[in-house]
Amino acid sequence: MNPKQIAAERAVTYIRDGMDVGLGTGSTAAYAIAALGKRLQTEPLRLRCVATSLATEELARAQNIPLAAWDDVRRLDVTIDGADEADPQFRLIKGGGGALLREKIVAAITEAEIIVVDNSKVVPALGAHPLPVVVVPFAWQSTQARLRERFGVEAPPRLAPDGGMFVSDDGCYVLDAAFGAPLPSPDTLEAEIKSVIGVVESGLFLGHCQRLIIGHPDGRIEEKAPPGQ
Repeated sequence: MNPKQIAAERAVTYIRDGMDVGLGTGSTAAYAIAALGKRLQTEPLRLRCVATSLATEELARAQNIPLAAWDDVRRLDVTIDGADEADPQFRLIKGGGGALLREKIVAAITEAEIIVVDNSKVVPALGAHPLPVVVVPFAWQSTQARLRERFGVEAPPRLAPDGGMFVSDDGCYVLDAAFGAPLPSPDTLEAEIKSVIGVVESGLFLGHCQRLIIGHPDGRIEEKAPPGQ
């Protein structure tokens, strides 16, 4: 039994008729898209969905999921996405799929961000997974050097399968900063990283998880939410 798949299928049950929905990027989001497509075959749901990447857009179209233009959407009722790590304070590291800039834009306008993970992604402290940092291509080596000088961290560039530089849908590069666990002061680190000239965004997601759905290999599903949610 695939823990990510069963958790993603649970997440899709939160989608209701008339909602505006954000679709995340990555393998977990792909399971959610497939589950939503299956629901639409039997339920006449009126939805407007937006994709966080070109890959997600392609998957959604293949499932006949209705997609809205970005200019037509100002607020989303729910977004379903995955994470590379989630800690007990519902702080996240995201961006393994390279779409973190669009994912954070979507999260910022989402009423209820549902994060779907398998149990291996739930950690006592963030940082074992490299922290993705989106940078502009111009003089990226200088940005990399500034990150090293400021934080004492190595941040190698992410490479594409052909060995060249990985380029995001927005034309940016991604540096994977190896801070290690525990990540130092996550609540202030995001702003510090983004203050470095050349940095566009970081994969630290703070306050963007209203519900965490965790799948286990034995088929169990846990649901957790921050206090007050």
